[in-house]
Amino acid sequence: MPTDSPIVQLSGVSKHFSGTRALEGVDFSCRSGTIHGILGENGAGKSTLIKILSGVLQPDAGTVEVAGKTVRFSNPEQAVASGIVCIFQELSLVPDLSVADNISIAAPPRTRFGLIDKRVQNRRAEELLARIKCEDVDPNSLVRELSLSRRQMVEIAKALGKDPKVLILDEATSALTSRDVETVYGLLAELRTAGVASLFISHRMHEIDKLCDMLSVFRNGQHIETFAKGAHSEGEIVKLMIGREVTAHYPPKPEPVPKPAYLTIDKLAWEGQLKGIDLSIGKGEIVGLGGLDGQGQKELLLGLFGVLRGLQGKVAILDHPCRPGSPAEAKSDAMRIALVPEDRKTEGLMLAMSIADNLLAASYDRVSDGPFINQDKARTAVSEGIAKLQIKVASPDDIVSTLSGGNQQKVVIAKWLMTDPDVILLNDPTRGIDVGTKQEIYKLIRELADRGKTILLYSSDYAELIGCCDRVAVMYDGEIVAKLSGDAITEEAIVAASLNVGTQSSLQAAGARHG
Repeated sequence: MPTDSPIVQLSGVSKHFSGTRALEGVDFSCRSGTIHGILGENGAGKSTLIKILSGVLQPDAGTVEVAGKTVRFSNPEQAVASGIVCIFQELSLVPDLSVADNISIAAPPRTRFGLIDKRVQNRRAEELLARIKCEDVDPNSLVRELSLSRRQMVEIAKALGKDPKVLILDEATSALTSRDVETVYGLLAELRTAGVASLFISHRMHEIDKLCDMLSVFRNGQHIETFAKGAHSEGEIVKLMIGREVTAHYPPKPEPVPKPAYLTIDKLAWEGQLKGIDLSIGKGEIVGLGGLDGQGQKELLLGLFGVLRGLQGKVAILDHPCRPGSPAEAKSDAMRIALVPEDRKTEGLMLAMSIADNLLAASYDRVSDGPFINQDKARTAVSEGIAKLQIKVASPDDIVSTLSGGNQQKVVIAKWLMTDPDVILLNDPTRGIDVGTKQEIYKLIRELADRGKTILLYSSDYAELIGCCDRVAVMYDGEIVAKLSGDAITEEAIVAASLNVGTQSSLQAAGARHG
């Protein structure tokens, strides 16, 4: 149950980076036994706030109190010792270590000879994994062998093993399957009953509404307002977050006009995860991929981009065979295919390199004269990429990991647009970014389609499929079970097809009637 005195209290906390304000005079508190939502656009100061609380950063001014005592953490270990544990959006797992090794990495159990007690460590991992309903995860598996969702769940198990009094979750559900999301919901409810304070950062408003007791909004490094759930409507909260009214969430769709096929997929199959996919997409058309997570959507995108080996079936662009054997072949002038991947941190960016290097990574051939990079061309291309996506940077030479999540995602998208693709594959491109940046990306996707680009978009957000796409192909168990168009693209139809229930023939017919 909530207590009267705050477990965490910040007073006048400020933090600046190279003259840029990240936090300015922030007063904030949260209480034990509550789930406290932290809201704001990317770059609003949320990440800086939790990094100060978790000992990653130290404030330039102001004080932090935990359980009534003033603290100044020099490192995350000190924060953990005070009961503050953070699950960051970028995973902290070591890919080439086992699940059990990762869960106990900070303090592995020891034998009386000082060696790591593997048996105790594995038993501890099994208990924590069972607590989050991940009994299917082998503690001896290497983390790199797990799916992104399972890696995120291991990260949560690792945090629980530190016995938190304050648990901070930074977009911890954005990479999870729907089943794992429900598990996390139940876990947070248990922790609330046990008196743990949870700080929950999410851009998914339905999660905030379902879970949180209190909400705090940040904007431009400042704490705007804290209020109880239900005190403001969703529209009012969004206005607090971005400082303006949100008029149109999705850009208007053009009138449906039959388009000749530009990209044609015929009986595409792969290792039982793709089972005879048939799909065509017209030039200037946005086709969405729906369905529950893990039904073959990712494999379809990877197959089209030349990542998978052993594909069967046919792919054609304008009736010319087109099945790339590698990403390099996919992005070549002969095919001009680009893929914005699922996880920007591990698949889309080189986090230790500069913004400029990341932007140019896929298009060095376009800014080179023979074997040498033309620096003038490179600078021009980087400037144009930053301007086109309105990426907020102090300098292109800054390390890309210093950007907010939304701006990092813009870098990934800009990198591939700089290859001038004709076919653009998007894997959940707005996952974990704020509502304002989402709107910019929705507008960009529609503008690209209006310019004749062929777009295949997978999204785990049904509203996004409905708002963005001209047609939606719903996948179930590696197959397309429904194709929806026009007014037939409804949440009810997508959900029914995603679960493979109802009369699929009627869904197909509804789609056919609308184009």
